[in-house]
Amino acid sequence: MQFHQLQYFVAVAETRHFTRAADLVHVAQPSLSQQIKALERELGADLFLRARGNITLTDAGEALLPLARRILADADTARHEVLELVQLRQGRVRLGATPSLCTGLLPDVLRAFHDRYPGIRLLIEEGGSHDLVRELARGALDLALVVLPLPTPSPALTTVELLREDLVVVSSPDAPSPGRGRRTVRVADLEGERLVMFRHGYDLRELTVAACRAEGFEPDFAVEGGEMDAVLGFVRAGLGVAVVPRMVAARSGRGLRVTPLARPGLHRTIALAHRSDVAPPRAARELQRMLLER
Repeated sequence: MQFHQLQYFVAVAETRHFTRAADLVHVAQPSLSQQIKALERELGADLFLRARGNITLTDAGEALLPLARRILADADTARHEVLELVQLRQGRVRLGATPSLCTGLLPDVLRAFHDRYPGIRLLIEEGGSHDLVRELARGALDLALVVLPLPTPSPALTTVELLREDLVVVSSPDAPSPGRGRRTVRVADLEGERLVMFRHGYDLRELTVAACRAEGFEPDFAVEGGEMDAVLGFVRAGLGVAVVPRMVAARSGRGLRVTPLARPGLHRTIALAHRSDVAPPRAARELQRMLLER
């Protein structure tokens, strides 16, 4: 008894037609018929009653059908399990993230993932949430770390909240302390401060500008248009202050003064997103698990 014979038998049993069954399993109809006859000879019993225009199962065929389906299902399971293991030994994960998360959250998680699965290539794409959502939708990414709420909510994406992160104010130790030296700074205290501002499309830019306008003033930009590393460098140089995530500030080392924002402060919600209609590859699901359990 051969595996493909069982496939052909199940196809005929389900379609009750030899030609349609042959199309279903992508073989010529005479080849399929020959293999069914060979299976019947090996089993010593007819599996089908062949009347013109009417194919029905014999008692032997009825007995074989659930067993054949189980064998085929077990083979599919075995193939899937082996593929899952292979995917954790080789392959790739395409992860999108905002630049601030690449600086703050990802290094430790990616190091742990690489230590556990050294054969998996990690492809990281930095961008704003709007760009990352577009890349997810067109299938260019497996997962993305985005800031909620999404700029354009998409029913085609599944998002899982990962963390809620505080924002802080960073400044040069050589410059006057924002908020007149107080231990915390209010958003209103940023009026009159020169801000180092991110480029357009950057989530932190929109959040900071909206918070300032909610306090009744337009922020004053000393320099704008940078990514995270450039913004931190400009702040170290004393060009102005910036509002950044706490994790980024904690990782930025010397050369920065970090001042918390007074309650209620500013926060951002980070979520892990993937397409709803396509399951991420096994390696991507494992990275997803590690991010959620971090």
